[in-house]
Amino acid sequence: MLSPKKVKYRVVQKGRVRRKAHRGSDLEFGDFGLQATEAGFMSARQIESARIAITRHIKKGGKIWIRVFPGKPIFKKPAETRMGKGKGNLEGWVAVIRPGRILYEIEGVDREVAKEAFRRAGHKLSFATKFLSRSS
Repeated sequence: MLSPKKVKYRVVQKGRVRRKAHRGSDLEFGDFGLQATEAGFMSARQIESARIAITRHIKKGGKIWIRVFPGKPIFKKPAETRMGKGKGNLEGWVAVIRPGRILYEIEGVDREVAKEAFRRAGHKLSFATKFLSRSS
């Protein structure tokens, strides 16, 4: 699972996503990409699960780029706990996803294979995505 080696602050506030992504919203490496159309958090488990779905579908062909990294800690208090007494324990790491962010890119496979691989990866995520190609 992906997680940072070191962070400046151990505890961060949750925050909210207000606008579209400017950075990371263009295809940079591959010919096809998976783009987020809604805001949300993408956990390290979701990143890995979608990566596995893509690699299993494209088999040995092609190259994959993961364009997101989980750098935000998420904390959660145990169930049936009274209010107060601190923030809770570290639950995991998430990547903050803004609308328009490119999540994955593929190169070296044909369009139909890439489209199906990204469709399968999109089912692993908790927000809507769309398929991009360099030609469109």
